[in-house]
Amino acid sequence: MNDYDNVASVSAFTEPLIDQLIDFRRELHRNPELSFAEHQTTQRIMKTLQAAGLSPQKMSDTGAFVDIGQGPIRIGFRADIDALPVLEETDLEYSSLVEGVAHACGHDIHTTVMLGVALALNNLNEAGLLAGRVRVIFQPAEEKLPGGALSVIEQGLLDEVPRVLALHCDPRIDAGHIGTRIGAITSASDTIRIEVNGRGGHTSRPHLTEDIVFAMSQIATQVPAVLGRKVDVRSAVSVVWGQIHAGSAPNAIPATGYLAGTMRCLDGDIWYEAGELLDNAVRQIAAPYGVEIKLQHTRGVPPVVNAPAETALIEDAARREFGADAIELTPQSMGGEDFAWMTQKIPGAMLRLGTRTPGGKTYDLHRGDYMPDESCIGIGVRIMTAAAMQAVGEHRTK
Repeated sequence: MNDYDNVASVSAFTEPLIDQLIDFRRELHRNPELSFAEHQTTQRIMKTLQAAGLSPQKMSDTGAFVDIGQGPIRIGFRADIDALPVLEETDLEYSSLVEGVAHACGHDIHTTVMLGVALALNNLNEAGLLAGRVRVIFQPAEEKLPGGALSVIEQGLLDEVPRVLALHCDPRIDAGHIGTRIGAITSASDTIRIEVNGRGGHTSRPHLTEDIVFAMSQIATQVPAVLGRKVDVRSAVSVVWGQIHAGSAPNAIPATGYLAGTMRCLDGDIWYEAGELLDNAVRQIAAPYGVEIKLQHTRGVPPVVNAPAETALIEDAARREFGADAIELTPQSMGGEDFAWMTQKIPGAMLRLGTRTPGGKTYDLHRGDYMPDESCIGIGVRIMTAAAMQAVGEHRTK
């Protein structure tokens, strides 16, 4: 038996924080900052923690972390704090004040939830109920591959942490529910840029030059098909182009152009193999057209792999606070997430936090009109606080 066993719910320690947290989130939403430029965001986080009597520490540039409680660290939590170069289109009274920058991926929610966890754990610690130490990390630059999680690791912030949890907004799940799964919950994600060069010429005489537009069209369509037949289909290697640029006149074959996109993969081992296959496929497809190829393949992140024990910890906390019906099995996402670097170093798990208003519109992430239901903040804080208390309690009873 530990002190936490006598607490029916952590809600008594989280609910009084909700109004403060919503105000904090809206202020964050008004003032988004891009990757590795989250200076004001870092200061807001630290000032709020300091006002509660905690002693946060700044990371080497942007980002911060704070320890709550005493003794060995029993668990860590991670929030990502950066925004996206996206124009906000919500018309909310607290819309972004920074032109062309918005929290369109919900990182303002992630940050607010983990801030709430730190504040709630501080209250529990002051009440004599936190029998151990918990670390909460506010990480910069999740949106900039290969991700700010690597700076967290390089600065040693996980060296004393035995396990780590995170969350991510999910606009497909109703607020009040979470999604979990054991194993890979996201995919590996790389960026690709292929520059194609030739001499250029007149469209009436393509045989006298290198037709880079035609070569680019073959690369665009054949590369995904070739990869789909060179690797196990269960790994779901996916190449999707987001940019194709060449030329300025309908009757002139341009001398240069480029394609850019992403390569995603559900399997971490196949991810490494697919990189070599991509290079070979591009060059073989382009060879008959005599063009020059410059391939820039930027390794992104591996899949986030949820460990069984840490996934169970999240689910136990959710059941305790909201009942079993609050938990859904979530499908593996083709999106990339740099929390993967942390789960490669220590056991961890990420939950999907429902942000859709029940019966309301289903939005998508990375869009300017994304509007999460703010009730999800209290849900996330309660579940993660309960998970922290359970993790600390498990060590106390051993």
